[in-house]
Amino acid sequence: MNKRRWIFGTAASAALVASSLFALTSTSLSATPARGAETTRPVIVVLGDSISAEYGLPRDTGWVALLRKRLAQERIDYSVANASISGDTTSGGRARMPELMERLKPSIVIVELGANDALRGVPLATSEDNLRTIVEQAQQGHAKVVLVGMYVPSNYGPAYTQRFHAMYASVAHEMNVRLVPFLLAGIENRPEMFQSDQMHPAQQAQPALLENVWPVLAPLLRK
Repeated sequence: MNKRRWIFGTAASAALVASSLFALTSTSLSATPARGAETTRPVIVVLGDSISAEYGLPRDTGWVALLRKRLAQERIDYSVANASISGDTTSGGRARMPELMERLKPSIVIVELGANDALRGVPLATSEDNLRTIVEQAQQGHAKVVLVGMYVPSNYGPAYTQRFHAMYASVAHEMNVRLVPFLLAGIENRPEMFQSDQMHPAQQAQPALLENVWPVLAPLLRK
């Protein structure tokens, strides 16, 4: 099964995607809980990169915004803080976690990081250690964790791509957290579901991303 068609297969396209991934550095913390009555609502923090930060999308059309709408529709009383930054790595997420945990005190943390590590040549051992530490930081703050898996470019070679993807399952098993195997499952071989860079999902793909996350997340919302 080819789960990597959505990502570049040539050096030229790799450069294009890398530049687009690192283009933005601003964070979106929309729906961050306000002080007062709002703080009584449990918080979901999404710690991600450009795919969760609505890169190239109209505001409030990404899968995180759709998650917020689904919670409201189903009358599940959580707020959602999108702490995703385009171009972010596991090291960046690890560095930001203590402040996020202290300020937002989330009940659930969704971690969608790692693809940029591969683009930057970060050793797998480093990425895995960072993910493990992020999970530990969340658990120390009494938050449940959903880890979101990704694939890397096929031109990295089959051995590396499999080891990269297996990293998520390894951390999830070791740390006893829930795993979304692949955020882009079901759209990875559909070019029309991606923006012109063929890396970032288009607006019409965002419901599919939420559907990949929701079955893993939903059981935690009712505990």
